[in-house]
Amino acid sequence: MKHINWNDIPYEELNPSFKRKLAWDGKVMIGLTEVEKGYVVPPHSHPNEQVTWVFSGKWRFHLEGKSVDVGPGEMIFIPANVVHTADAVEKVVAYDIFTPPREDWLSGTDSYLRATAIA
Repeated sequence: MKHINWNDIPYEELNPSFKRKLAWDGKVMIGLTEVEKGYVVPPHSHPNEQVTWVFSGKWRFHLEGKSVDVGPGEMIFIPANVVHTADAVEKVVAYDIFTPPREDWLSGTDSYLRATAIA
């Protein structure tokens, strides 16, 4: 068993528009992300399955030739190895859940998020 309090985890600022907190154990990782309006996540893919659950604000995801807005109380499931991108239509607070944990997020090699990308 692992007990975690989000208040005990410091934010990591990846760029001026994107910060996050990470918690993981075993085969699951949860990232609490805060993203400024106008930020664009560059196209990328990963071998991890992903669920993004929006707490506030709105993401516009683009994948598999479709766009979908994901707002408060909504989730999107992204299969492994699918190229996707997202635009912060509004300031976003969301949880990103991955299985297995994102090795690039843990090692800091997620350079696609560390560059400022505002539309």
